[in-house]
Amino acid sequence: MSAEKKIIAIDAMGGDKGPNAVLGGMNQFLYQNGEDKVFFRLFGNTKVLNPLLAKYPRVARNCEVIDAPNAIKGTDKVRDVIRHAQDTSMYMAIKDVREGKSAAVVSAGNTGILMSLSKLALKTVDGISRPAITTMLPSGGGDSRVVVLDLGANVQCDERDLFDFSILGSVYAEVIGHMSRPKVGVLNIGAEETKGNETLQRLNKLLTEHKDELPYEYIGFVEGNDIGGGNVQVVVTDGFTGNIVLKTVEGTAKLIKRVLVDNLKKSVLAIIGAFFLVHVFKRLKNKIDPRSYAGATFLGLKGFAVKTHGNSDALAFANSIKYASDLTAANLNDVIAARAAAVSKIRDEISNQE
Repeated sequence: MSAEKKIIAIDAMGGDKGPNAVLGGMNQFLYQNGEDKVFFRLFGNTKVLNPLLAKYPRVARNCEVIDAPNAIKGTDKVRDVIRHAQDTSMYMAIKDVREGKSAAVVSAGNTGILMSLSKLALKTVDGISRPAITTMLPSGGGDSRVVVLDLGANVQCDERDLFDFSILGSVYAEVIGHMSRPKVGVLNIGAEETKGNETLQRLNKLLTEHKDELPYEYIGFVEGNDIGGGNVQVVVTDGFTGNIVLKTVEGTAKLIKRVLVDNLKKSVLAIIGAFFLVHVFKRLKNKIDPRSYAGATFLGLKGFAVKTHGNSDALAFANSIKYASDLTAANLNDVIAARAAAVSKIRDEISNQE
């Protein structure tokens, strides 16, 4: 194995579609990106995986299978499995990152348990209170994207948590999204300073007062329709609201696709017109297809844990692996730690107000 290859740990048993989708995604990633960039450490039941690997020689050449006799189910509860997860594919893959054998872990398994195990095993970056589930969603025209966090890790957040998310999101937008001095907004039910609960109002007041000291451009409160509008590049919110935003975006994307297909079937002229607009429809599909942003990371941990949808197919899993590969190539956590240290006085001021 080349010393330059990134090593990524894969939870082969997580997700609704099981190892077939995982191995199919690994195969698709290697086909699209070459076999010289990534090597996989594949965690799962060897009795299940070894026969499947015979169908994917490209994957078999580029992975090591580590037997994990048990798997965490999508219906499992955190409190029931957290102490008995040591021999599961998910925990063993996370532990591989903690021990430095792999640079990142990718799983389609139970989000809550993946979050809890990752936080326990990997710990948070210095100066960050909690990790946040983070990804980029389609926004504005062209290939524009918006970073949204938290997408479900922290249901209840105080001002300090949301401030930390603003640091995490701005670094992510800058390093991964290549957005110079990104515009950051706090999600609220209105753009006016008087809107929202006391936590949001206190946070907005403090960020406004320290606007010139922040490593990003703070633009105040933003609303849900701003997420796709292209006028904000990082949207900060709690995990409860963020998860609803994510599911709404995904549902809207599926609705648009369904409406287009249904209407094209109703008219011969529409079918002919669609033929001439095939490139437009292809760009639209790539823009709104949830599988194109299938990966979300638990940002703020000392190691990368990438969560992909439980119902991910091979394409979605391949995109998640690409996402994990990109994260490991960036000097992300060092930048986060440096930014957190630079704004520690503002953070302390927030803590003192609580």
